[in-house]
This record gives sequence, structure tokens and C-alpha cells, in this order.
Amino acid sequence: MQTVLIVVHLMIVVALVAVVLLQRSEGGALGVGGGSGFMTGRGQANVLTRATAILAALFFVTSLSLTVLAGFGRGQHSILGGATPGAPAAEGQPASLPPKGEGSVLDQLRKIEEQRANQPAGQQAPAAPTAPAPPRGQ
Repeated sequence: MQTVLIVVHLMIVVALVAVVLLQRSEGGALGVGGGSGFMTGRGQANVLTRATAILAALFFVTSLSLTVLAGFGRGQHSILGGATPGAPAAEGQPASLPPKGEGSVLDQLRKIEEQRANQPAGQQAPAAPTAPAPPRGQ
């Protein structure tokens, strides 16, 4: 249904652009237009004006219909729905962060540093290995 409506919408858009471009320029704001053309009569102007109004109305109807169709099946979701308090930390983040509400971020960082300093030497994480220097001559 949505694909059919998109195709109809695109056909209306192309027709609307064509009808607008066929209309006679009424002002010469840029010095272009006027003169003679194959659709310069009074009757054609009325037909083109009506066609523009009808195509514009159809454009709005199809646009609103596509918006309504896009909204179906999309329930209300909260961005906070997936967050759970006390969830395990992701990889690469420290797992010993204190819970919220226990001071500022600076206080929390100080507590983490104190916990790291109080750990026995065997439990501390090893330092990152350094890569050997590449040979110079090669």
C-alpha cells in the first residue's frame, strides 16, 4: 500500500512541476517570460490554474497519507526504557563506579582512585606492554 502511494505521490509531483512550468509568467520580475507561446490564451490560463490547485491538493493528501502510514506500527517508545539501574558496565569501562547521587563526578573519581590505591599489588592491572623498536638498518 505504501509503495503504491509513493508512486502516485511521485507522479503528482512531476505533474505539478510540469503544470507550474507551463504557466505564463505574470510580472517580468527577471525580464523573462511574456511574449507568445503555445499556451498563452485566457482559457488555458484558467485550466492551468485549476490543474495547479487540484494537483496541489492531491499532493497534500498523499503527503499526509504517507505520514499516517509511516506512523502505524510504531508504538510509543521511551529512550530510557532500555536503561536499567545497576546494569553491568560495558567492556572498557570501570566496573566500580559508585551509584548516582553520591557526590559530584569529581568525588566519584576520587573514590575510584582510592579504591585502586588500596588494592594489593598483585591485583592491580599490569602496565601496557611496550612494542619493541623496529630495527634501524632495514
